[in-house]
Amino acid sequence: AGKNKDDIPINEFRKECRVFAEQWIDVQREEFKRLGVEGDWDNPYLTMAYEAEAHIAAELMKFATSGQLYRGSKPVMWSVVEKTALAEAEVEYADYESDTIWTKFPVAAIGDGADPSLKDASILIWTTTPWTIPGNRAICFSPKVAYGRYEVTAAENDFGPQPGETFVVADALAAACAEKAKLEVKRLQGVPAAVLADPAFLCHHPLKNHGGGYEFAVPFLPGDHVNDEDGTGFVHTAPGHGREDFEAWMDAAPDLRTRGIDTDIPFTVDANGAFTEQAPGFTGARVINDKGKKGDANQAVITALIERNALFARGRLKHQYPHSWRSKKPVIFRNTPQWFVYMDDAIEGRQGDTLRVRALEAIDETRFVPSAGQARLRGMIQDRPDWVLSRQRAWGVPIAVFANADGEVLKDEAVNARIFEAFRTEGADAWFEEGAAARFLGSDYDPEEWVKVDDILDVWFDSGSTHAFCLEQRPDLKWPASLYLEGSDQHRGWFHSSLLESCGTRGRAPYEAVLTHGFVMDEEGRKMSKSLGNVVTPQAVMEQNGADILRLWVMSSDYAEDLRIGPEIIKTNVDSYRKLRNTMRFLLGNLDGFSEAERVDVADMPELERYMLHRLAVLDEIVRQGYRDFDYKRIFARLFNFCTVELSALYFDIRKDALYCDPASSHTRRACRTVLDQIFSCLTAWLAPMLAFTMEEVWLARNPSDTGSVHLRQFPEVPQAWRDEVLAAKWEKVRQVRRVVTGALEIERREKRIGSSLEAAPEVYIADEALVAALDGLDLAEISITSGASLSAGEGPGEAFRMEEVAGVAVVPAMAEGRKCARSWK
Repeated sequence: AGKNKDDIPINEFRKECRVFAEQWIDVQREEFKRLGVEGDWDNPYLTMAYEAEAHIAAELMKFATSGQLYRGSKPVMWSVVEKTALAEAEVEYADYESDTIWTKFPVAAIGDGADPSLKDASILIWTTTPWTIPGNRAICFSPKVAYGRYEVTAAENDFGPQPGETFVVADALAAACAEKAKLEVKRLQGVPAAVLADPAFLCHHPLKNHGGGYEFAVPFLPGDHVNDEDGTGFVHTAPGHGREDFEAWMDAAPDLRTRGIDTDIPFTVDANGAFTEQAPGFTGARVINDKGKKGDANQAVITALIERNALFARGRLKHQYPHSWRSKKPVIFRNTPQWFVYMDDAIEGRQGDTLRVRALEAIDETRFVPSAGQARLRGMIQDRPDWVLSRQRAWGVPIAVFANADGEVLKDEAVNARIFEAFRTEGADAWFEEGAAARFLGSDYDPEEWVKVDDILDVWFDSGSTHAFCLEQRPDLKWPASLYLEGSDQHRGWFHSSLLESCGTRGRAPYEAVLTHGFVMDEEGRKMSKSLGNVVTPQAVMEQNGADILRLWVMSSDYAEDLRIGPEIIKTNVDSYRKLRNTMRFLLGNLDGFSEAERVDVADMPELERYMLHRLAVLDEIVRQGYRDFDYKRIFARLFNFCTVELSALYFDIRKDALYCDPASSHTRRACRTVLDQIFSCLTAWLAPMLAFTMEEVWLARNPSDTGSVHLRQFPEVPQAWRDEVLAAKWEKVRQVRRVVTGALEIERREKRIGSSLEAAPEVYIADEALVAALDGLDLAEISITSGASLSAGEGPGEAFRMEEVAGVAVVPAMAEGRKCARSWK
């Protein structure tokens, strides 16, 4: 039987965690290698390495020393299953069915300017969390919303609201509320916002006297978060269970205290998700149980409201609700003491210099690919609350600080240095050893007065510190990083925490650019799941087709959006890969034995060779700019088109006779091999980052070496002198004519009148003088891969083959005369 982690010494448990993590490091290392990822695999950076733990703790100490770290009590997202606070980055949203209630808060007192009849009314609120009603301390309203007092004129049910009762609700939502409770209502009067804003206007708590509690008055607070789009136009405010509730309550606290209202925030729910004694009458009821299922708290509250005639209506709502990314179970908002980093307090007293301001400025100075990532991260930083750092866990780097009874952090360089050195040599386990407090405090401080904080740091703080213990500590790396690369979910994860950590300690982002990609879906754009049977694993693709097929799929996809993969998509990429591989095989085969003595100067080359060099020069610019822009899809599309259309279907096709049939001394053959050498040099370099394994295989096949590698090369310098726009324009015209000839011969082949284009000697008619001029001095038969060809000026006969997109060219297919050459097939 397994052991309960709470029953064994913490460092014994941490040791088991380390062993478990180590085995997965080895698995991930091998998978990355198989994918062709380059890295210092013998010395990877690991957050659990002793050196890393020391630097992570040192980064936390910087926040403490600068006064940015504080202990506070706020509502945080809490996982009952894991019994720990969670940050925004540790939460994902999933469908969840909530109990919903419309609750009546009886009016207790009104101001002098209010209509006396309001004393008999109730204020109506709506919530999807009935269990938070015991924590209610206020009702928020909006001065921008029109409110009215309504009377029930008829009720379908003999329970709940009955004829004669009156309630206040937003005018825009009155009909929907009445329908939910199966009522007929009439509007009696408007209720001005000024009446609600009067400090004298108060409500009774709907649970008044339940369990001997809730006898306090409920005040009204204005709130920007209130609207009349759904609910009732009023917001039930439980400051211990929501960020907006907390902020509204704290903003109003000074004024509330002057009015004699207790502003202490109750701790109504404990770490187990159970009501405490501060929720009278409900102690022990569970909001969520240990298995993450809905407990009995909602029903207990609803039953109590019914007993007090305070329930107006009830229902259920299926909506997106926060869940823990680990346990996949719903979380709750719970007021609990935690350690935070200020987002809006002046850093070291410098007015206007806050972590939020620094982070927003850093975002503006960072390049984002795609650019939409900038607005997304900015929106998250702009609206986020203070950063909650503490976790109630055993594994991880501790919040290695000491605090007194008031929550003040000890700031002592000597103490910090002792902690850093111990973590560097012994690991963070040193913090949990017996006598650790006295060891680190030394003789200058009393361990009875300074408490060692044993909470664990948010794992996103660990990852957010990687720039500190990796980039800054390795001589072969630089700070800031040129690029951070991850999925789009990391706007709230690694990109986010790295930005905050670095801005808090160094005043700027740890990266110059951020690139994000979408998620991987199936072929139909659906999320992969075992139940749908649509899961495609990288390992399976690599086992069947090799890693370069997977790499090619990534490079040819638009990573700015969600990527799709499945059998048909993989098949398409396999076909594309095969075509590219055939191109490389052609190059290798026809470059066998090539030497410098064979090389031909560019000026002495035939036009076709110079045209291909022009195309290389154009592609060089496109490829380099594409890599600078991280536009891999564009690079791949251009190179794939070059290989399949311009090389295989044009250049190779035209020159294969010269390569196979001409003598080694042939000028055309030598020029062609010179160009093939340049094409080989460029393609192997340009495609190496994409098809890492294949280009290595191709390069070493021609350049055998135990130490050499295509990945040690730089992109070859392609002379811009190779660019010849006039020649390119001419050959674009030549290719237009060739397209019409090829189209005519394709019909002949389909009708089985010829088997090969070499059996033909087409008659070509050209009415466009510019096209005729382009063909001057060229062998049309050689260009068209035919045994012969005649060229005549004019429109040509009516029955000739034409293509609408190439005006002025007509082709009459004809059979070649003579016997077929056994060598050239002409």
